[in-house]
Amino acid sequence: MTKPAEEIKKEINDWKNFFIDHGLETKLISDYLSYISSLIENNVPVIFEIKHLSQLIGINTSELLKMIYSPSNFYREFEITKRSGGKRKISTPYPSLKKCQRWIYKNILKKQSISSHAHGYVQSKSIITNATIHAGKNNLLKMDVKDFFPSISINWVIVFFKKLGYAHDISFYLASLCCLNNHLPQGAVTSPCLSNILTFSLDNRLGKLSKKYQVTYTRYADDLFFSGDKIPLSLIKSVTNIVTSYGFNINTEKTHLIRTSKRKIVTGVAVHNEVITLPRTYKKNITNTLYHIKKHGYLSHVSKLKVRNPFYLESLIGKLNFWQQIEPDNIFVKKSISYLKGIKKQ
Repeated sequence: MTKPAEEIKKEINDWKNFFIDHGLETKLISDYLSYISSLIENNVPVIFEIKHLSQLIGINTSELLKMIYSPSNFYREFEITKRSGGKRKISTPYPSLKKCQRWIYKNILKKQSISSHAHGYVQSKSIITNATIHAGKNNLLKMDVKDFFPSISINWVIVFFKKLGYAHDISFYLASLCCLNNHLPQGAVTSPCLSNILTFSLDNRLGKLSKKYQVTYTRYADDLFFSGDKIPLSLIKSVTNIVTSYGFNINTEKTHLIRTSKRKIVTGVAVHNEVITLPRTYKKNITNTLYHIKKHGYLSHVSKLKVRNPFYLESLIGKLNFWQQIEPDNIFVKKSISYLKGIKKQ
């Protein structure tokens, strides 16, 4: 998302006057303006060096360097149970690193283009918008990208920042603040948006492929969906070839081609004809959980289940909010959200 030409010209001229006022040599001014121009055109902050970055974020330079070169010391890790079984590792940043990531998101990432095919982690889009697009289609192909965030390397992130116009060292600093163990961590503030930005080209290629096959394509995080009146098996191979060319792998165990007009599950939402609803099992699980919390107390409930997820209460509220999006007038859901928020305040 670039700035208007007049605004770009004015900002560059302001920088030029700033350098002249500070007595910089003509050659040095020319070099600085060359570096600054592309950053201003791309509507991102000008960053000269590490001290400048620390001032922009509002954090001590020595602390910032520790986060850049030893990011593992600034994360807390825990596991949550996947809906499909197994465990998913979540790495949540400490407040100091989270502050840096929020600055990067607000000032750089939020301004970047994301494919219209992406529905996960996108403002004004959701699981519901993703499911609605596939409502009324006879056939549905579901594919899963294996280890989505871990497959996005720090080198890929560095290249992204360099393309915006940042010097290599600045690009490395920014990428390091967004990565853990040389890849995007699940749980970082910046990971969702970065994953959408970096897969812009992938989404558009899959979108063009879907037009060729006369089907509709959407992506929600690591889940790929294709729907239409006819879906040939050859589409699976074509999608796999494109996805692997970007360094990802398809989880073949989660590839499902549903050839029926009956109810289908799209990102956790039941889709039948033109109607979307929540699966009964989803409602039943939440209802049972609320029953036990009210009967035995929240602390007793999490102790009995040996819950290790520090955001367990927030996740329950999130599930109820999701339910409310589909059934906004459900009294049970409204009361349950209010009840859990009351526990959170205690």
